[in-house]
Amino acid sequence: MLQIKRSKTEEKLLEGCQKGDRKAQRDLYDKYAPLMFSVCRRYISDSAEAEDVLVCGFTKVLSKIDQFKGDGSFEGWIRRIMVNEALSYIRKNKSMYLEVEIEKADREPDYRQIQDQLEVEDLQKMISRLPSGYRTVFNLYAIEGFSHKEIAEKLGVSENTSKSQLSRARTHLQKFLLQAEEYLNDKLISNEG
Repeated sequence: MLQIKRSKTEEKLLEGCQKGDRKAQRDLYDKYAPLMFSVCRRYISDSAEAEDVLVCGFTKVLSKIDQFKGDGSFEGWIRRIMVNEALSYIRKNKSMYLEVEIEKADREPDYRQIQDQLEVEDLQKMISRLPSGYRTVFNLYAIEGFSHKEIAEKLGVSENTSKSQLSRARTHLQKFLLQAEEYLNDKLISNEG
């Protein structure tokens, strides 16, 4: 079994949280909240709602901290709780609606040109513009690494629904990339003129 060597600081945080020490709990929150907020935002587009999910997620982390046995990464364990909390929120609020039509892209974007000029933040913004269902499946598949079978189980949908949501997410992202390419071309032309 893989054992990950923990820093003394992380061990103390874990120990303090397991004993219910408020300062240790606050330190744990301060250490992991910014990263976990970005995880929540991948699934929940509204900042205030994502923050609510974050708080509920940390409540679960603290209440279940005794269940962390030290196998694997503590950060990864927290991340799984946050992802599950975000998915639970989406299911409860029925904000994962499925769209029926797939819009086709007229042409493939020039990925080489876009790659040179787009930043990670630009891509994150494009992903956040996806409809909730598409964004959720895209994040679970492309970022978290879940299979369609696992996604189907987590979301209570069929594997085919998961696959179609991913396909539609990719189609939307392709459209966004084409728009970005057109914008970059226009900008280049106006700079030359």
